[in-house]
Amino acid sequence: MKIQEAAENYLESILIIGKEKGQVRSIDVAHRLAVSKPTVSVTMKQFRENGYIEVDCDGFLTLTEKGREIAERIYERHVVLTELLIALGVDEKTAREDACRIEHDLSEVTFARIKEHLHQKLKQ
Repeated sequence: MKIQEAAENYLESILIIGKEKGQVRSIDVAHRLAVSKPTVSVTMKQFRENGYIEVDCDGFLTLTEKGREIAERIYERHVVLTELLIALGVDEKTAREDACRIEHDLSEVTFARIKEHLHQKLKQ
């Protein structure tokens, strides 16, 4: 399932905020992504309509299975690529920023090989 990079970033942010705070509101997403609240509102409406999130009566966002699958895939890529770049000697801040750019464009095959290689190297 392929969606746009911006949408992947929103879903990943919802996942991360949920892990950090336990609950997610649109304003949390706006702050994390440095976008306006109205922009987040429009995106969350589209996500609800497309089955990526649910919003409860108190305004808390929850990823659906479909949304969580995408968010976890992107988050895993981010973590693995950050680890790889740090292992190559890139400073942590740059590694995180670069991983964020790379995570959206790698094929599944390439990512699987990177992940396998990194885990083998870390075991040594």
